[in-house]
Amino acid sequence: MRFEGKVAVVTGAANGIGLEAAQAFAREGAKVLLVDRDQAGEARAAELRAEGLKARFQQADVTKSDEVRAYVEAAVAAWGGIHCFFNNAGIEGKVAAIHEQDEADFDRVIAVNVRGVFLGLKYVLPVMIRQGGGAVVNTASTAALVGSAGISPYTASKHAVLGLTRSVSGEVARQGVRVNALCPGPTDTRMIHSLEDQATARGANDAAERYRSAIPLGRYATVEEVVAMVLFLCSDAATAITGGQFQVDGGRTACPGGSALR
Repeated sequence: MRFEGKVAVVTGAANGIGLEAAQAFAREGAKVLLVDRDQAGEARAAELRAEGLKARFQQADVTKSDEVRAYVEAAVAAWGGIHCFFNNAGIEGKVAAIHEQDEADFDRVIAVNVRGVFLGLKYVLPVMIRQGGGAVVNTASTAALVGSAGISPYTASKHAVLGLTRSVSGEVARQGVRVNALCPGPTDTRMIHSLEDQATARGANDAAERYRSAIPLGRYATVEEVVAMVLFLCSDAATAITGGQFQVDGGRTACPGGSALR
Protein backbone atom coordinates (compact mmCIF):
# COMPACT_ATOMS: atom_id res chain seq x y z
CA MET A 1 0.00 0.00 0.00
CA ARG A 2 1.40 3.32 -1.04
CA PHE A 3 0.42 6.77 0.22
CA GLU A 4 2.28 9.16 -2.09
CA GLY A 5 0.62 12.55 -2.13
CA LYS A 6 -1.23 11.82 1.11
CA VAL A 7 -0.91 13.51 4.49
CA ALA A 8 -1.24 11.36 7.60
CA VAL A 9 -1.68 12.60 11.17
CA VAL A 10 -0.98 10.16 14.00
CA THR A 11 -1.66 10.89 17.67
CA GLY A 12 0.13 9.03 20.43
CA ALA A 13 2.99 8.80 17.95
CA ALA A 14 6.03 8.90 20.24
CA ASN A 15 5.94 5.18 20.98
CA GLY A 16 4.12 1.88 20.59
CA ILE A 17 1.44 1.40 17.95
CA GLY A 18 1.36 5.12 17.14
CA LEU A 19 5.07 5.29 16.42
CA GLU A 20 4.97 2.16 14.27
CA ALA A 21 2.04 3.61 12.32
CA ALA A 22 3.80 6.93 11.75
CA GLN A 23 6.90 5.13 10.51
CA ALA A 24 4.84 2.86 8.24
CA PHE A 25 2.90 5.76 6.69
CA ALA A 26 6.12 7.67 6.05
CA ARG A 27 7.88 4.67 4.52
CA GLU A 28 4.87 4.15 2.24
CA GLY A 29 5.24 7.68 0.90
CA ALA A 30 2.96 9.81 3.10
CA LYS A 31 3.83 13.12 4.68
CA VAL A 32 3.37 12.44 8.40
CA LEU A 33 2.66 14.65 11.38
CA LEU A 34 3.53 12.88 14.63
CA VAL A 35 1.49 14.19 17.58
CA ASP A 36 2.22 13.41 21.22
CA ARG A 37 2.59 15.00 24.64
CA ASP A 38 6.00 13.33 24.87
CA GLN A 39 8.73 15.49 23.38
CA ALA A 40 10.44 12.25 22.32
CA GLY A 41 8.23 12.50 19.25
CA GLU A 42 10.59 15.18 17.91
CA ALA A 43 13.46 12.70 17.86
CA ARG A 44 11.24 10.11 16.18
CA ALA A 45 10.30 12.60 13.44
CA ALA A 46 13.97 13.54 13.02
CA GLU A 47 14.86 9.87 12.53
CA LEU A 48 12.34 9.64 9.71
CA ARG A 49 13.68 12.80 8.10
CA ALA A 50 17.17 11.28 8.29
CA GLU A 51 15.82 8.47 6.10
CA GLY A 52 14.79 11.05 3.54
CA LEU A 53 11.13 10.86 4.54
CA LYS A 54 8.69 13.69 5.20
CA ALA A 55 7.82 13.94 8.89
CA ARG A 56 7.17 16.64 11.45
CA PHE A 57 6.33 16.63 15.14
CA GLN A 58 3.69 18.65 16.96
CA GLN A 59 3.61 18.45 20.75
CA ALA A 60 0.02 18.39 21.97
CA ASP A 61 -2.21 17.26 24.80
CA VAL A 62 -5.18 15.68 23.01
CA THR A 63 -7.53 16.65 25.85
CA LYS A 64 -7.05 20.38 25.13
CA SER A 65 -9.03 21.81 22.25
CA ASP A 66 -6.57 24.60 21.49
CA GLU A 67 -3.73 22.09 21.17
CA VAL A 68 -5.82 19.80 18.97
CA ARG A 69 -6.69 22.73 16.71
CA ALA A 70 -2.98 23.56 16.61
CA TYR A 71 -1.92 20.14 15.36
CA VAL A 72 -4.66 20.16 12.71
CA GLU A 73 -3.60 23.64 11.59
CA ALA A 74 0.05 22.57 11.55
CA ALA A 75 -0.67 19.68 9.17
CA VAL A 76 -2.76 21.85 6.87
CA ALA A 77 -0.24 24.69 6.88
CA ALA A 78 2.64 22.35 6.09
CA TRP A 79 1.05 20.11 3.50
CA GLY A 80 -2.38 21.45 2.56
CA GLY A 81 -4.72 18.85 4.04
CA ILE A 82 -5.19 15.64 6.02
CA HIS A 83 -6.03 12.44 4.16
CA CYS A 84 -5.39 9.82 6.85
CA PHE A 85 -5.99 10.34 10.56
CA PHE A 86 -4.97 7.69 13.08
CA ASN A 87 -6.78 8.94 16.20
CA ASN A 88 -4.77 6.75 18.50
CA ALA A 89 -3.62 8.45 21.72
CA GLY A 90 -4.77 6.60 24.84
CA ILE A 91 -3.85 5.51 28.35
CA GLU A 92 -4.63 2.38 30.32
CA GLY A 93 -5.30 3.79 33.78
CA LYS A 94 -5.18 1.85 37.01
CA VAL A 95 -5.87 -1.84 37.59
CA ALA A 96 -8.33 -1.97 40.48
CA ALA A 97 -11.86 -2.94 41.40
CA ILE A 98 -14.29 -0.12 40.69
CA HIS A 99 -14.70 0.81 44.37
CA GLU A 100 -10.93 1.27 44.54
CA GLN A 101 -10.67 3.45 41.45
CA ASP A 102 -9.69 7.05 42.11
CA GLU A 103 -12.02 9.67 40.66
CA ALA A 104 -9.06 11.62 39.32
CA ASP A 105 -7.71 8.54 37.52
CA PHE A 106 -11.15 7.85 36.04
CA ASP A 107 -11.41 11.43 34.81
CA ARG A 108 -7.96 11.25 33.22
CA VAL A 109 -8.72 8.03 31.34
CA ILE A 110 -11.99 9.43 30.03
CA ALA A 111 -10.33 12.73 29.11
CA VAL A 112 -7.57 11.15 27.04
CA ASN A 113 -9.41 8.17 25.58
CA VAL A 114 -12.80 9.75 24.89
CA ARG A 115 -12.44 13.54 24.87
CA GLY A 116 -9.17 13.22 22.93
CA VAL A 117 -10.84 11.11 20.25
CA PHE A 118 -13.87 13.43 20.17
CA LEU A 119 -11.71 16.54 19.74
CA GLY A 120 -9.65 14.89 17.03
CA LEU A 121 -12.82 14.08 15.09
CA LYS A 122 -14.27 17.53 15.73
CA TYR A 123 -11.32 19.36 14.19
CA VAL A 124 -10.00 16.91 11.57
CA LEU A 125 -13.31 15.99 9.93
CA PRO A 126 -14.05 19.51 8.61
CA VAL A 127 -10.68 19.46 6.84
CA MET A 128 -11.48 16.12 5.22
CA ILE A 129 -14.97 17.25 4.21
CA ARG A 130 -13.62 20.42 2.58
CA GLN A 131 -11.04 18.48 0.58
CA GLY A 132 -13.62 15.90 -0.53
CA GLY A 133 -12.71 12.85 1.54
CA GLY A 134 -10.38 11.06 3.89
CA ALA A 135 -10.02 8.07 6.18
CA VAL A 136 -10.06 8.00 9.99
CA VAL A 137 -9.09 5.11 12.24
CA ASN A 138 -9.98 5.51 15.91
CA THR A 139 -8.14 3.25 18.34
CA ALA A 140 -10.64 1.35 20.43
CA SER A 141 -9.74 -2.07 21.87
CA THR A 142 -11.16 -5.51 22.42
CA ALA A 143 -12.21 -3.82 25.68
CA ALA A 144 -14.74 -1.99 23.50
CA LEU A 145 -16.41 -5.32 22.75
CA VAL A 146 -16.29 -7.28 26.00
CA GLY A 147 -15.96 -6.46 29.67
CA SER A 148 -12.49 -6.47 31.22
CA ALA A 149 -12.49 -6.87 34.99
CA GLY A 150 -10.16 -4.54 36.88
CA ILE A 151 -9.96 -1.84 34.21
CA SER A 152 -13.51 -0.50 34.19
CA PRO A 153 -12.59 3.12 33.33
CA TYR A 154 -10.52 1.95 30.36
CA THR A 155 -13.26 -0.44 29.26
CA ALA A 156 -15.91 2.28 29.49
CA SER A 157 -13.72 4.66 27.51
CA LYS A 158 -13.18 2.19 24.70
CA HIS A 159 -16.89 1.36 24.48
CA ALA A 160 -17.36 5.12 24.02
CA VAL A 161 -14.79 5.23 21.22
CA LEU A 162 -16.71 2.53 19.39
CA GLY A 163 -19.94 4.47 19.85
CA LEU A 164 -18.35 7.64 18.49
CA THR A 165 -17.02 5.72 15.52
CA ARG A 166 -20.40 4.24 14.63
CA SER A 167 -22.27 7.52 14.98
CA VAL A 168 -19.78 9.73 13.20
CA SER A 169 -19.26 7.32 10.31
CA GLY A 170 -22.90 7.86 9.34
CA GLU A 171 -22.59 11.61 9.58
CA VAL A 172 -19.74 11.96 7.10
CA ALA A 173 -20.02 9.01 4.73
CA ARG A 174 -21.79 11.02 2.01
CA GLN A 175 -18.97 13.57 2.17
CA GLY A 176 -16.43 10.90 1.23
CA VAL A 177 -14.98 10.39 4.71
CA ARG A 178 -14.62 6.91 6.17
CA VAL A 179 -14.40 6.31 9.92
CA ASN A 180 -13.50 2.93 11.40
CA ALA A 181 -12.46 1.55 14.77
CA LEU A 182 -9.34 -0.48 15.38
CA CYS A 183 -9.79 -3.02 18.18
CA PRO A 184 -6.42 -4.48 19.13
CA GLY A 185 -6.19 -7.24 21.69
CA PRO A 186 -3.18 -7.45 23.98
CA THR A 187 -0.24 -6.15 21.97
CA ASP A 188 3.45 -6.29 22.80
CA THR A 189 3.81 -2.67 23.92
CA ARG A 190 4.43 -0.77 27.12
CA MET A 191 0.71 -0.73 27.90
CA ILE A 192 0.20 -4.48 28.24
CA HIS A 193 3.37 -4.81 30.30
CA SER A 194 2.10 -2.04 32.60
CA LEU A 195 -1.12 -4.00 33.10
CA GLU A 196 0.88 -7.16 33.79
CA ASP A 197 2.98 -5.33 36.38
CA GLN A 198 -0.07 -3.80 38.05
CA ALA A 199 -1.81 -7.17 38.22
CA THR A 200 1.30 -8.77 39.70
CA ALA A 201 1.57 -6.00 42.29
CA ARG A 202 -2.01 -6.78 43.32
CA GLY A 203 -1.06 -10.40 43.97
CA ALA A 204 -1.87 -12.07 40.65
CA ASN A 205 0.33 -15.06 39.90
CA ASP A 206 1.81 -15.39 36.40
CA ALA A 207 -0.16 -12.44 35.06
CA ALA A 208 1.64 -12.45 31.73
CA GLU A 209 1.01 -16.15 31.20
CA ARG A 210 -2.64 -15.80 32.18
CA TYR A 211 -3.13 -12.97 29.68
CA ARG A 212 -1.47 -14.96 26.91
CA SER A 213 -3.35 -18.15 27.71
CA ALA A 214 -6.65 -16.34 27.09
CA ILE A 215 -5.60 -15.74 23.47
CA PRO A 216 -6.20 -18.66 21.09
CA LEU A 217 -2.98 -17.86 19.19
CA GLY A 218 -1.16 -18.05 22.52
CA ARG A 219 0.74 -14.78 22.11
CA TYR A 220 0.37 -11.03 21.99
CA ALA A 221 0.00 -9.28 18.66
CA THR A 222 2.99 -7.35 17.41
CA VAL A 223 2.79 -3.65 16.63
CA GLU A 224 3.51 -4.46 12.99
CA GLU A 225 0.46 -6.74 12.82
CA VAL A 226 -1.79 -4.08 14.32
CA VAL A 227 -0.47 -1.32 12.09
CA ALA A 228 -1.02 -3.42 8.97
CA MET A 229 -4.75 -3.10 9.69
CA VAL A 230 -4.45 0.67 10.17
CA LEU A 231 -2.79 1.12 6.79
CA PHE A 232 -5.31 -1.14 5.09
CA LEU A 233 -8.26 0.83 6.50
CA CYS A 234 -6.69 4.10 5.33
CA SER A 235 -5.84 2.77 1.88
CA ASP A 236 -7.68 2.77 -1.41
CA ALA A 237 -8.25 -0.97 -0.90
CA ALA A 238 -10.82 -0.13 1.80
CA THR A 239 -12.92 2.49 0.04
CA ALA A 240 -16.23 0.70 0.77
CA ILE A 241 -15.45 0.16 4.46
CA THR A 242 -16.79 2.55 7.09
CA GLY A 243 -18.40 2.33 10.51
CA GLY A 244 -16.68 -0.99 11.21
CA GLN A 245 -14.78 -2.53 14.09
CA PHE A 246 -11.67 -4.50 13.26
CA GLN A 247 -10.13 -6.84 15.79
CA VAL A 248 -6.45 -7.74 15.72
CA ASP A 249 -6.57 -9.96 18.77
CA GLY A 250 -5.44 -13.49 17.99
CA GLY A 251 -9.01 -14.75 18.28
CA ARG A 252 -9.54 -13.47 21.82
CA THR A 253 -13.02 -12.02 21.29
CA ALA A 254 -14.12 -14.92 19.08
CA CYS A 255 -13.05 -17.49 21.67
CA PRO A 256 -12.71 -15.71 25.04
CA GLY A 257 -11.57 -18.80 26.94
CA GLY A 258 -8.57 -19.30 24.72
CA SER A 259 -7.75 -22.58 23.07
CA ALA A 260 -8.49 -25.80 24.92
CA LEU A 261 -5.99 -27.65 22.71
CA ARG A 262 -2.45 -27.37 23.98
